[in-house]
Amino acid sequence: MDNNDKKIQQEREQKEKEELDDDKIRQFGQTTLVNEQRKSKIHLLSIIGEIEGHECLPQHNKTTKYEHVLPQLAAIEDSADIDGLLILINTVGGDVEAGLAIAEMIASLSKPTVSLVLGGSHSIGVPLAVSSDYSYIVPTATMIIHPVRMNGTIIGVSQTFEYFERIQDRILSFIVNHSKIDKETLKGLMLNTSQLAKDVGSILVGKEAVEKGIIDEVGGIKEALNKLYELAGRS
Repeated sequence: MDNNDKKIQQEREQKEKEELDDDKIRQFGQTTLVNEQRKSKIHLLSIIGEIEGHECLPQHNKTTKYEHVLPQLAAIEDSADIDGLLILINTVGGDVEAGLAIAEMIASLSKPTVSLVLGGSHSIGVPLAVSSDYSYIVPTATMIIHPVRMNGTIIGVSQTFEYFERIQDRILSFIVNHSKIDKETLKGLMLNTSQLAKDVGSILVGKEAVEKGIIDEVGGIKEALNKLYELAGRS
């Protein structure tokens, strides 16, 4: 193979790689950020829309599917090329089991992880936001903390309410174990009756989430990336 053929082959491989990267962003909201100067590769994961569980949501809904995210997180852990994980979050919440599964996977990664809340991180999005090693929130982003809710038919017996209580306790425990807020304060925010017109709970905007001890710091993409480089030893 002469130099001209090698050049054509390299260009073809580069084009295929770019097409694969573009498709990855379109399909899963994921890509790899390569910084040649720092010699680092950061995997970018976006958690957007509604967290989809075992049932498929309507096609017009923007969703994050746990069956896409969980294998990718396992691949990140197993990859020698990836130095860290940056998670961009703008979610209305969704399926509790799926959300907690993703949060537990993120929390158990050995690679450095940083989350950035953009727009909102509501309901089960709160555990997702605190599951990383360090968390940021932009000044205008919101977090809604409210009790567990269930759609569909509910059997009105004591066991049902005990089950709800156990689910809620799992969420509370995860948030407390991965942030600086204590359980009583968090429960108080969850059961607040003065903020939401049609629900029980609290809305925290930007700095308020930091003051309550849920999020580590107010910041944007620049701060989040710099922190990740620092944690990964690439600063």
